[in-house]
Amino acid sequence: MLDEKLKFAVFIDYDNIEIGVKSTLRRGFDVQCVLDGIKERGEVVAKVAYGNWRQSSETRAFTEHGIQMVQRDTTPRGDKNGADINLALDALEMAFTRDHINAFAIVSGDSDFMALVNKLKQYNKRVYIVGGKAFTSTILQRNCHEFVSYESLLDQGSSRLRRSGGATQRTGRRRSLPLAKAIPLIDRALNALETRGVQPQLGLLKSTMLQLDSAFTENDYGTSSFSSFIEKLVAKDILALTTVDGHLVIDRKSKTEDLEEETSLDPEDALPVLQKVLEGNVNLLEMGIPEREIHALVRAADTSFDETAYGFSEFAELLNLAQDKGLVRAEADSDHHLRFYQGDELLSPLPRSESRVEDSKTGNGSSDNELPASAATDE
Repeated sequence: MLDEKLKFAVFIDYDNIEIGVKSTLRRGFDVQCVLDGIKERGEVVAKVAYGNWRQSSETRAFTEHGIQMVQRDTTPRGDKNGADINLALDALEMAFTRDHINAFAIVSGDSDFMALVNKLKQYNKRVYIVGGKAFTSTILQRNCHEFVSYESLLDQGSSRLRRSGGATQRTGRRRSLPLAKAIPLIDRALNALETRGVQPQLGLLKSTMLQLDSAFTENDYGTSSFSSFIEKLVAKDILALTTVDGHLVIDRKSKTEDLEEETSLDPEDALPVLQKVLEGNVNLLEMGIPEREIHALVRAADTSFDETAYGFSEFAELLNLAQDKGLVRAEADSDHHLRFYQGDELLSPLPRSESRVEDSKTGNGSSDNELPASAATDE
């Protein structure tokens, strides 16, 4: 399926993506940069957006891009689940009745769409999630075919404007991750291709990395293209790049073993540090505190703490993971700023750490080093 031309149906959960962008990036939602990013991956043949358009000023922009706008009304209690169900039902109907559509882009950070993602995958559709890394559920990020971060789309749009001499708007305070953080994923992808007897060409390596980790993007490492990302690793003497029969082929260099210490921390390893700090400040959580104050509390408790060492470009991404784990609960205030409150699981022990440490000691890690079953059939 990797060589098949993708024909996309785009479903936009406008209320969710709009508040997510405003509360984390402090800017309005740019539908054009989202559509441009999807068009780079295939042809867009259907576009539908769900929102309360009576209260939105964005209808003109959506009309100019030929997007069908479906009115989403909330109940008097503010419940939007019924409208989310409408989006899911419309997407499934399109999957059943439009055989030529083989890819779906869901523009939302809401984990409630996980059931839709799974169902579309069961019907042999490729599923892309578009959303911000700081507010899109990590469950969605990990379980689609590719997670397209809104931040990376903004960066690409800014790069195009700079090349054309246009004015750009700053996209935030994201930091580039150390290149060493990508080594475990690259090793897993190279091992998978080697096991299958497939030459690790540039494009095939990236598609395999995405099959193993759908949230991977070279933009996290300060590069705008996968080839530039690989060239950085070659310049650091981490990988070797050769040309075989006109194709660029990637191979390891022995220096990767020297990076084990730098790559040993996983994102979830940061949770115990955060949980300990939050447990000591439950009184503040009762009132709701912003991200910057939680970040300051963590840095005060551990002056050496650096979120990039755990694979986060910014601290907000750690809080997003913590929300999925039930440690915190995020709500937007009247100024569209996120405030964090105590989550249901904050005072419960984290279920993961002990078993993970034992597995690392004994070498009994589960199937993390294996290619997902879908990878064997997606060529």
